Amino acid sequence: MKALRLLTMNTLFTGDVPARLRALGTALEEADYDIVCLQEVMFRRNARLIRRAAPSYRHFAYSGTVLIKGGLVLLSRWPISRFRFVRYPMTGPVRGELLMRKGAQIASVATPDGELVIVNTHLSANRDDDWSPTNRYTRIATGELARLTALMADVGPSLPVAVVGDLNLPRDSVALGDFAAAAGLRDILAGDTRPTYRPTPRWPSPPALDHVLVRAAAGETLTGGADFVFQDEVTLADGRQAYLSDHYGVRAQLIRST
Repeated sequence: MKALRLLTMNTLFTGDVPARLRALGTALEEADYDIVCLQEVMFRRNARLIRRAAPSYRHFAYSGTVLIKGGLVLLSRWPISRFRFVRYPMTGPVRGELLMRKGAQIASVATPDGELVIVNTHLSANRDDDWSPTNRYTRIATGELARLTALMADVGPSLPVAVVGDLNLPRDSVALGDFAAAAGLRDILAGDTRPTYRPTPRWPSPPALDHVLVRAAAGETLTGGADFVFQDEVTLADGRQAYLSDHYGVRAQLIRST
């Protein structure tokens, strides 16, 4: 069977957003992705900007009037039969991030190999850079993952699922491992120690925060691999060089078979 090509990327909601999103849309239009899951798009005008630059993704999903719920946008070359957004519980400490109304976007995509459920999500950030189970932000993430586990339970075993996005948890974190086990998910980048957040002088060794977790349908297999894209600077429309985001994109290839 033909591999399904999927991209997940946190697009960064600050800085020269329109110029970067236009460049991202142009890159998507020139690429061969089937499904694109974006985080931190934030405003409908930003989503429209990307769609204009990438018109071959004829199908899309996002919720909200002016603000996009959770900042989550899904673009697809295949029809989206239905989608919904579920907000995570709002818990302390009080922080500006609560204005993003973070949650999960659950969409059913009609691929040539059958229906595939995509869960595009963005969990709360850990401002302490401490992912131990007792940390205050880890407890927030654990609560969000509990909600996500319940949502996964609503997806019947006859359907394959891919959970993707900026989970703001390292690949080896206890919270992420417990969630994957509870939801029956497999990390297709398991063992990869490379960061998905761009290293900076203030944070020279960030972890992998962006993930692709999959669950096969009953009686099937869902295999594949992944790598990072958009790691280098690109040329914006005015000739300037810039990174598309503070995160790398994660490109995955998924193969569904019986």
